[in-house]
Amino acid sequence: MIRTGIFGGSFNPIHNGHISLALQLKEKAGLDEVWLMVSPQNPLKQSSDLLDNEKRLHMARLAVEGVEGITVSDYEMHLPRPSYTWNTLEALSKNYPERQFVLMIGGDNWALFDKWYRADDIRQKYEITVYTRTPGDPGFIDLSSTDIRQRIHQGKGIRRMVPKAVADYIKENGLYA
Repeated sequence: MIRTGIFGGSFNPIHNGHISLALQLKEKAGLDEVWLMVSPQNPLKQSSDLLDNEKRLHMARLAVEGVEGITVSDYEMHLPRPSYTWNTLEALSKNYPERQFVLMIGGDNWALFDKWYRADDIRQKYEITVYTRTPGDPGFIDLSSTDIRQRIHQGKGIRRMVPKAVADYIKENGLYA
């Protein structure tokens, strides 16, 4: 059985913290691989500055090029919307029976987990790995896509926050400006 972590998010844009966290959790949770699941829409988050799916997917793929054990997936984008985690996990399990899927979520989402669609079913059927999103906690990575978008809008640099290929893509395409 291949242990596959599902790390979902809008990745708007993907940053070094996402990649570092995926690698850390892969190791700590004993996963064979991590799939970065680029989400088309989070039912609990409405965002007017969400880039289109193809641009976010492209940036994520640029970010993990050459990073062993991390794959970018557009699987959820082909499922009915809104995209509920339960539906995604069930569809993945049906289509990839050789894999054991492990849900990777932030502590902020874990605090709201009871509001998720079929939360009890997810807890009963799938392993869940929770990572910290609180400043001061061990392993906390102080990077956010919101801050990166704000820096770009303000004309500030982001090269240390995102992989070079992502920074170049954002600049060349005038994204988030």
